[in-house]
Amino acid sequence: MRLGTLDAWGEGWARKRFEADAAQLNADGSLFGGLIAALADQMLAFAAMTVVPGDHLLRTTNLSVSFFKLGRRQPIDIEARVIARSRQLIHVRAEFSDTDGALLAEASGQQVLTAVGGKG
Repeated sequence: MRLGTLDAWGEGWARKRFEADAAQLNADGSLFGGLIAALADQMLAFAAMTVVPGDHLLRTTNLSVSFFKLGRRQPIDIEARVIARSRQLIHVRAEFSDTDGALLAEASGQQVLTAVGGKG
């Protein structure tokens, strides 16, 4: 899918700039919504990973994406943040903005934690 990697991260957040190539666009040159959803899942997981204990794994259990403005073949800034966490769930949110700062999409999701080896 060629989603790329991170540009920066810290405890509770992750950020990157993404630019789609022609093969990842719809026929009219707009960004494919499924690509935005895949990027959302990736970035929400990356942000969550920054707070996951070393003896745990995470899995996406919920993902919601809202689209506000058509994205085109241009750089998109994506920032994801942990907004709440409990012993077993991490709630995360991401924003997708164009280089002018206009909000293109917003995503939220939950990651469920499981202990390595499946215990707890």
